[in-house]
Amino acid sequence: MPESAIMIENLRKTYAGQGGKPKEALKGIDLDVPAGSIFGLLGPNGAGKSTLINILAGLVIKTSGKVKIWGFDQDVNPRQSRAAIGVMPQEPNMDPFFTPRGALEVQAGLYGVPKSQRRTDEILEMIGLTEQAEAYARTLSGGMRRRLLLGKALVHRPQVLVLDEPTAGVDIELRQMLWNNVRRLNEDGMTIILTTHYLEEAQEMCDEIAIIHRGEKIVQDKTSALLGRLDGKTLVITTDGKGDCPPPEGVTLDRRPDGALAFSYKPSETSAGAILSAVHAAGLNVRDVKTEEPDLEDVFLSLTGS
Repeated sequence: MPESAIMIENLRKTYAGQGGKPKEALKGIDLDVPAGSIFGLLGPNGAGKSTLINILAGLVIKTSGKVKIWGFDQDVNPRQSRAAIGVMPQEPNMDPFFTPRGALEVQAGLYGVPKSQRRTDEILEMIGLTEQAEAYARTLSGGMRRRLLLGKALVHRPQVLVLDEPTAGVDIELRQMLWNNVRRLNEDGMTIILTTHYLEEAQEMCDEIAIIHRGEKIVQDKTSALLGRLDGKTLVITTDGKGDCPPPEGVTLDRRPDGALAFSYKPSETSAGAILSAVHAAGLNVRDVKTEEPDLEDVFLSLTGS
């Protein structure tokens, strides 16, 4: 296993824009995806995520830069680099007259997987389509079609799996099944790259995250380190009665609709103990205390201004 599943250096992509004015979709991106990780690739609409994924999949030709997938340079070993990656696209792309079994068999054939090495039944069971294996794809529900997209991305045993907005518009049951499968694949050594607008999912699932904005990478770090970038917490205190409490210096106080006192503060400047002392000094009897910390959405908004 190489140290990096994906290595991107100074990747650029320029499209011919309207009126002959070129549009630079990717502006010299450097990216290092650790092998064996679940890696989040986040960014606002139009940030360049789809262009980057399509370059990895070999669907878009880069303008310049270097891309290595599982150690294989796209320019030097294009077949090996494509064989090392599987992509579950955001939009369904399947022949409505194929059955799930037929679709998986054709996909495996396109990748040159010998019949003796195909895992069609195993994949159908994993994605929950064993009972629908012989049904036409056009009769499948939207959620079942998304499961089939995942199955097609796995037929050639890729070392890297890209999930492009995998849970967009799906129900809770399918979402849970997908994440269970992702965790199982990752435990078996597969590197997962996830793009999603559901930031709570990225926060829960990803070991490391990169955020791109307007074609540039603005940050890449461990998820825990990103969450620690914002120096801010809120201490929510429920008291008996409706008395007020002068907050300590540097702390802002807001009364919630349920009557709780919400103290927003910077842990680097003020301790929770100082706030609790102020509450006791004000003669208030504390019934409950909880803390609220910044989440990935707060970090995302602070970095992109979106």
